[in-house]
Amino acid sequence: MGGTSGKGGREHVRVAVIGSGFGGLGAAVRLRREGITDFVVLERADSVGGTWRDNSYPGCACDVPSHLYSFSFAPNPDWPRTFSGQPAIRAYLEHVADTFGLRRHIRLDTEVLMMRWDTDELRWEIETSAGELTADVVVSATGPLSDPKMPEIPGLAEFPGKVFHSARWDHDYDLRGKRVAMIGTGASAIQIVPAIAPEVEHLTLFQRTPPWVMPRTDRSITAVERWLHRQLPFTRAARRGLLWGIRELQVSAFTKRPNQLGLIESLAKANMARSIKDPALRARLTPSYRIGCKRILLSSEYYPALARPDVDLVASGLKEIRGSVLVAADGTETEVDAIIFGTGFHVTDMPIADRVVGAEGRTLADAWKDGMQALRGATAAGFPNWMTIIGPNTGLGNSSMILMIESQLTYMADYLRQLGMLGGKVALGARPSAVNRWNRQVQARMERTVWNTGGCTSWYLDAQGRNTTVWPGTTGEFRRETRSVDLAEYEVLRVGERERVPVAVSAAAVGAGAAPLPGALPPDPRASNVGGVDSEAEDVA
Repeated sequence: MGGTSGKGGREHVRVAVIGSGFGGLGAAVRLRREGITDFVVLERADSVGGTWRDNSYPGCACDVPSHLYSFSFAPNPDWPRTFSGQPAIRAYLEHVADTFGLRRHIRLDTEVLMMRWDTDELRWEIETSAGELTADVVVSATGPLSDPKMPEIPGLAEFPGKVFHSARWDHDYDLRGKRVAMIGTGASAIQIVPAIAPEVEHLTLFQRTPPWVMPRTDRSITAVERWLHRQLPFTRAARRGLLWGIRELQVSAFTKRPNQLGLIESLAKANMARSIKDPALRARLTPSYRIGCKRILLSSEYYPALARPDVDLVASGLKEIRGSVLVAADGTETEVDAIIFGTGFHVTDMPIADRVVGAEGRTLADAWKDGMQALRGATAAGFPNWMTIIGPNTGLGNSSMILMIESQLTYMADYLRQLGMLGGKVALGARPSAVNRWNRQVQARMERTVWNTGGCTSWYLDAQGRNTTVWPGTTGEFRRETRSVDLAEYEVLRVGERERVPVAVSAAAVGAGAAPLPGALPPDPRASNVGGVDSEAEDVA
């Protein structure tokens, strides 16, 4: 669906959404529910799906139960398995696009090359691979797991065999009968290893750091269950609510009492011992850090695959490549025909940040060079009318990211409502003081979490060693913190007015019965250190 003609004949839309994964499609649905139809979804690929389109490797599946890993406004009674695979999740997203009439808004094969804030016109100028347009508001939903990270390995360019990343799987390359190296032991690798081990001639896994792995209690969802979920929706809601509640109760061990995770470590070791009988191999597979410091991985097939005679574990990182020989840091040499990198993504240094130029003429990457930070995980100082979905410190270590996405969509909807109520050509810019205060609160709470104290180095941490990725609380708490926009945390910008426009009364202050001084930032009345389960389970069930 197109917008109006703007300055210079370029198309203008109210909202431009970047990306068509869970975040982008969710934003599109919420915009339509808010009565906003003047928007586009810009997608660089040729189909929707985000990470569930890009990651199509053998064995790809979700480690969150299916009934929790779906939109609350688009329940799916027909999930095939308790932990559904990539094809089912991608089909679900295609279904969402069709059911909610999103196709008319989506522009495929349209990569965003640059976004620049026009201070005079209070709008975003967007350059794409398919042309230019402008937008009042940009919602960036590119996601942290969208751009694969390839390590710089000496000799890689001269390797004569096949090389690809797990998120860019080459389905035309036949692995059967090949000597294959798998680099990395993250969530993708532990699914790939058991899936390809029976097909290849020999598989060598290069492990820099062993993960903690718990059994994955996956099973087919019976026809009777699916019938009940279709005919009696409360059974589906109850199932989702139970899955959510259990995970909310687990949060305090990760965020406040990491020592309580010792029992979980014992269960993980028992899981390993059931399949790995060799004490030497078991020792190499046992992590030296507290469970939960890195994401706990789920698999019932990983350890049995490593016990196969045609699978070797090299307990060392890949150091260099000499022709077709891979040399590990411990000196181990392995000759292979193909290399598969399961080395993660650009999470704390997202490439999209290089393509966003704010009000001060600098990129978001430059603004975040000392660490990502955004007010309530959504807005960044110096970048008016720009929001991100799955922004800094909104990730989870034990539950469904869809819950966090929906909370951010609620915040997005109120942000747009506030712009509408202010009237005229207007923009909201996050106050640096508000962003800094929010970030200080988050980082202070992060200090005692298992992610910071567990003794590991993970992709949760940025180059400075700060955890700018994970949310140190429950999903219910995050929902409360993003239920509405507090205008006291923003500067109101209008065309022709270079200085801030003071807000007489913030939304939060109205509820508190007090008005802030013009231009002042009052104490955040919603700041909370409350943990535990949010009683409003209907929001996620």
